[in-house]
Amino acid sequence: LKDQFDNLDKHTQWGIDFLEKYAKFVKERIEIEQNYAKQLRNLVKKYCPKRSPKDEEPRFTSCIAFFNILNELNDYAGQREVVAEEMGHRVYGELMRYSHDLKTERKMHLQEGRKAQQYLDMCWKQMDNSKKKFERECREAEKAQQSYERLDNDTNATKADVEKAKQQLNLRTHMADENKNEYAAQLQNFNGEQHKHYYIVIPQIYKQLQEMDERRTIKLSECYKGFADSERKVIPIISKCLEGMILAAKSVDEHRDSQLVIDCFKSGFEPPGDFPFEDYSQNIYRTISDGTISTPKQEGMRIDSKTTVGKAKGKLWLFGKKPKPQSPPLTPTSLYTSSTPNGSQYPIFSIEPVHYCMSDIKTGKPRIPSFRSLKRGWSVKMGPALEDFSHLPPEQRRKKLQQRIDELNRELQKETDQKDALIKMKDVYEKNPQMGDPSSLQPKLTETMSNMDRLRMEIHKNEAWLSEVEGKVAARSDRRHSSDINHLVTQGRESPEGSYTDDANQEVRSPPQQHAHPNEFDDEFEDDDPLPAIGHCKAIYPFDGHNEGTLAMKEGEILYIIEEDKGDGWTRARRHNGEEGYVPTSYIDVTLEKNSKGA
Repeated sequence: LKDQFDNLDKHTQWGIDFLEKYAKFVKERIEIEQNYAKQLRNLVKKYCPKRSPKDEEPRFTSCIAFFNILNELNDYAGQREVVAEEMGHRVYGELMRYSHDLKTERKMHLQEGRKAQQYLDMCWKQMDNSKKKFERECREAEKAQQSYERLDNDTNATKADVEKAKQQLNLRTHMADENKNEYAAQLQNFNGEQHKHYYIVIPQIYKQLQEMDERRTIKLSECYKGFADSERKVIPIISKCLEGMILAAKSVDEHRDSQLVIDCFKSGFEPPGDFPFEDYSQNIYRTISDGTISTPKQEGMRIDSKTTVGKAKGKLWLFGKKPKPQSPPLTPTSLYTSSTPNGSQYPIFSIEPVHYCMSDIKTGKPRIPSFRSLKRGWSVKMGPALEDFSHLPPEQRRKKLQQRIDELNRELQKETDQKDALIKMKDVYEKNPQMGDPSSLQPKLTETMSNMDRLRMEIHKNEAWLSEVEGKVAARSDRRHSSDINHLVTQGRESPEGSYTDDANQEVRSPPQQHAHPNEFDDEFEDDDPLPAIGHCKAIYPFDGHNEGTLAMKEGEILYIIEEDKGDGWTRARRHNGEEGYVPTSYIDVTLEKNSKGA
């Protein structure tokens, strides 16, 4: 390969071109992965449910499974993005950096080879010039020798001409000897440089080019492996995503979905009874003797069939008019449940027992079943929110006040730090007057002190309101606890204000408190009878409920909903034993009952 410098130049250039071609391939693959991930995310976003916070969560297992599949698909799209990012960082970026370094190294080696070739060419030119000069001086010396010999043999030539020709011969001979020595030196130098060029310089340059090309091949091999590793690293996570999709598919329960549909649309009404037989032939039989058997005329039969069909059409209530059932006499049992021929019972709306109403009349105590709703109506009419948040429920008011106190404390801390900084700066100015005037800081310091006093007053005022709210909440909790001892709250039955339950055999009414002191009238406006249950919920996650006013719950526990989320992320719930409190809305699966929501 000593004389294949140009071919090696072409080969190394081809290697760099191939490297850049593979880099372009990786770049296009990255773009495909990114577009694929983007399209998958858009697809997930398109089919994800777009619900407002008031909408119910999906309840059917098929819908939940589909949403889980969408989540897994979104994670799968994220893994495709990871593949693209890994390829871009580990493969494409490395290839582009190495290609730049490779071009620089190749350019340097080729320049060294060209310089060595140019130096060898220069040595050859010098040797060739000395050779031509030596050849020319030898011809001149031969001519001088011939001229001297001719004059020396010529008898007519003068001694001076012979002497001059002799001197010229000596001069040419001397110059020929000098050029001979120079030519010999140049020839020796050229031979040495040529040997060095072909046996040392060029082989070294070729070896460097070979190592460079081999490193390029190794780098391509590493990039091939990194290209595959980028895909292989995400295979376990992608497998988990696919397993999640399979688990979501297995979680579909057709019986549960059917039961949800039944629970959602069941009405509790009794099936229609049998239609009575209407005998239209009585008038005909009256005109016939007792011992005679005859058939009615064809005309009469035709007329009766039309009449019968017309009446029957008005009675098919499944596809036409609904018959008006006879209302049975009102009894306490019929007011609570109704039975079907097969023995099953359906709950219907109940009324207050008579003795319950009479007990209220005997006590003479005004019974306001839902004064909280009246207070909410007032707060809506009042327009803007009050400064002490008295328009909010106690727990929400306590949270708002606590948030405001925390904000005021942060502002007070900032003002305190600013005051300390101003005092330090004032001391520095007093010690070093050339740095500034201490009196210039006095207005700012006075303003800071005024802001601190104002913030302390605000904090004191809000803390007073907070202590008032906490005292009321504690008192109401104590009274509610004492009231719950005398009330038996059963699971799945009707609340005092009209919501019903599923078990008719567990209906127990708690008698009202018949003895009350006159000074408890004001407390009745705050602590009235328990709010009606407007639905139920299931705890998705456990909640400790350490803070005052909150309700602890376990995962899977069923609670009654007595107050919806007002936008602050908390829902008011009640246990079966009557314990009430606020729980995080995101921790529960809420199901509102339509027939008890307006009670």
